[in-house]
Amino acid sequence: MQGANHSAVTEFIFIGFSTFPRLQLMFFLLFLLMYLFTLLGNLLIMATIWSERSLHTPMYLFLCALSISEILYTLAIIPCMLSDLLSTHHSISFLACACQMFFSFTFGFTQSFLLTVMGYDRYVAICQPLHYNVLMSPHGCACLVAWSWVGGSIMGTVVTTAIFNLTFCGPNEIHHFVCHVTPLLQLACGTNVLLVGKGVGLVCVSALLGCFLLILLSYAFIVTSLWRFPSGEGWHKAFSTCASHLTVVIVHYGFASVIYLKTKGPQSLEGDTLMGITYTVLTPFFSPIIFSLRNKELKTTMKKTLLSKLYPEKI
Repeated sequence: MQGANHSAVTEFIFIGFSTFPRLQLMFFLLFLLMYLFTLLGNLLIMATIWSERSLHTPMYLFLCALSISEILYTLAIIPCMLSDLLSTHHSISFLACACQMFFSFTFGFTQSFLLTVMGYDRYVAICQPLHYNVLMSPHGCACLVAWSWVGGSIMGTVVTTAIFNLTFCGPNEIHHFVCHVTPLLQLACGTNVLLVGKGVGLVCVSALLGCFLLILLSYAFIVTSLWRFPSGEGWHKAFSTCASHLTVVIVHYGFASVIYLKTKGPQSLEGDTLMGITYTVLTPFFSPIIFSLRNKELKTTMKKTLLSKLYPEKI
């Protein structure tokens, strides 16, 4: 090699599903159906919010932004994964791998930041209702969404730049089905690989943990506020508006903790592959289901919208 930053690797080979040769067709059909359902669910949420003026509120604006980020997140990962499941040569170019990592981390962390903003929105609505219209003005909401996207882009840029500035001198087989940090670090060579790995891990864990703690803080204030003025109606209303968000937070951070906080013991390829499915396929799949079923107002509006399209003469 002629330079420290020059890489001899021009493409990577995914071997994540190679340990399940007889199940690849089943995986393809299953993941395709889940992907289509994820897209349909998020598009339905966006269309419902867009068409119903009563849902033009900050809470549903944030939900719409979350649906967009989930669509883009799955678009960065799942089509490539589905293609590899039907292909005999599971390769991805060096540049495409870097782009996949950038977009997956950008949209993944954008979701984390939006979930944090949604927690803050619930705190203001329940604890400071008189100041809600001021704190959650259209301009303020737009800024919160924009900063969530900016924060996600910064995280994607930092992680991707750190990883792809390393030297990859072979082998080029990624023990995964997506360009993720850990399997790529195992392929890098040089004296700074361990330092970069620790730095990237610290940045990712700090961002996720910071968002999670802010969400917990929002709900701690909500519970404290409700506890001071006990009311069955108040608890029911708070639960109905927060249940879907809190459930998605648990799913999102539960699967993320499995990835970033797992033990450093030896991991099998099968275990890493199945673990990777949780945050690339299952989390986006569950999110629109939870918001559609647990949010009563959104569920009612969806039914009304669908019925008006299917049976316009009955509306």
